[in-house]
Amino acid sequence: MTATPPHLSVVSGVGPTTPGSIKRGRPRGDGFQANAGRNLTHSIVQDLGRQIVTHVYTEKNPFPVENELCRRYGVSRPVLREAVKMLTAKGLLTARPRHGTRVQPEARWNMLDPDVLGWLLERKFDNGLLVQFTQMRLGIEPEAAAMAALQASVTQQQALRDAIARMEAAERGEDDPLLSDIAFHVAILEASNNRFFQQLTEFVETALRFSIRRTNARKGVQLASVAEHRAVADAVLNGDVDAARNNHRALIQAALDLLKA
Repeated sequence: MTATPPHLSVVSGVGPTTPGSIKRGRPRGDGFQANAGRNLTHSIVQDLGRQIVTHVYTEKNPFPVENELCRRYGVSRPVLREAVKMLTAKGLLTARPRHGTRVQPEARWNMLDPDVLGWLLERKFDNGLLVQFTQMRLGIEPEAAAMAALQASVTQQQALRDAIARMEAAERGEDDPLLSDIAFHVAILEASNNRFFQQLTEFVETALRFSIRRTNARKGVQLASVAEHRAVADAVLNGDVDAARNNHRALIQAALDLLKA
């Protein structure tokens, strides 16, 4: 296996890499090496993805050729090609014979990919992006709440109760305000038992890490209204479809109004 270059971290989810940011370790068997290879590929994807989204590569500064990237990261061609394949699947790159690899126009990026959304939200703040994300939520989450009122399982209902309990604990300073709020919205999507909605949980969680902070800051609070979230949860737990839908719509509409203000 090609050694990890000193400027590239193999820690999942880290930011742009810097020299000396990883510690080399001795091989510990095939399983470890395979895992290290996956982590290395993931780190290259994270590094190149951020550079693409922040417009490091443009028409005037094209995406580097394969040999250059292999030298830069100190990896073999198969490792680099796997990273490029993953970025292509996210809509960031296109590769054609005799044309090389090029950055796709932003309109072709997969906005539903949590990595792409995360990179977009990490670059210069774009309130318009959060507005569009919240508009999408307005079309999905109220219906998810209505479905949850009809078909949430006992386990899913308990997850919703637990999320509200966490928000109440956050009010007392005993839990994290952001993570408890996110847990509530994820619990609603999961309890809908709609597989398409459920697959949006990671995407929604990524964006909520930014939008919740923004809306709470505009309201001058650290935690969103527990009472408003509890009204949604109570409606779901009581099987009140209309109240679940309407209460959740009001919750998201209020956030949208704040972002537009």
